[in-house]
Amino acid sequence: MGGTKVALRAEHTDGTVREAGFRWPRPPGRPVRAAADLDLLARRIRELCAVAPDELAGVGVAMPATLDAAGVVTAWPNRPGWTGLDLGGVLREVFGTAEVACADDGDLAALAEAHAAGRPDLLYLGVGTGVGGGIVLGGRLLPGPSQGSCEIGHLIVDRSGELCDCGRRGCVQSVASGPAVLRRAARARGTEVTFPELAQALADGTSWAADAVREGCAALAAAAVGVGELLRPAAVVVGGGFADALPGFTETVGAETARLARPGFPPPPVEPARLGGLSSLHGAVLLAKGRTPEN
Repeated sequence: MGGTKVALRAEHTDGTVREAGFRWPRPPGRPVRAAADLDLLARRIRELCAVAPDELAGVGVAMPATLDAAGVVTAWPNRPGWTGLDLGGVLREVFGTAEVACADDGDLAALAEAHAAGRPDLLYLGVGTGVGGGIVLGGRLLPGPSQGSCEIGHLIVDRSGELCDCGRRGCVQSVASGPAVLRRAARARGTEVTFPELAQALADGTSWAADAVREGCAALAAAAVGVGELLRPAAVVVGGGFADALPGFTETVGAETARLARPGFPPPPVEPARLGGLSSLHGAVLLAKGRTPEN
């Protein structure tokens, strides 16, 4: 589940794979209603699986929201109507007796990318409605599920920067998320900018588009270099729907990362996600198959 879109994947014992996706409804000028979201989610799951929910062997859910130990949503700035929702209880209602596991989307994306690359060490940066991420070292996630998720989107890269959804200023997310880049592009252009307009202007080499994207990439690079100084991951992997849909995005992050190198300490290589914008989805499938964040 993402703040804007949801991706679904069902893998059957006969080898059949079915995928689907949809955007969350958000009527203009009206608050997000969790009930409407959940009704739509349940309907799309039934359409995709083509079996009764309790016939499923396992279910994995990748979530960007902050959950407490009981599975209650404590914060989700992009879907504030979900705050206070007993997500665990809701998922049990949707899936019946099937075993359901839920984990942070950035952590699961990092796990899936490490699995796809056969690589035990990496830093994953997921750029979409927000900025998520995960760190895999020695084949294990850091800091570890019992200690919470890796919130790389909330590393502060500019103490006097833009206001973040979390209430602080200068978080990576406030500079590098899709909405942040679009807002910066709109200020430079002098009018609203849609994603297709940004992508086309970037392809055309238009300065306001290139500058807006480069600033976001520079914030991601600062975070990657900072983490690299501490943990020395073997690679930085850039994914997420926004980054995946903009040609040259990962290369720009790589160039900005190289620019921050210091003598004798080269930064890790920057690579595009092998799973494109669906790293979290594949991580959720691993979770459903019993590949937990602990192992």
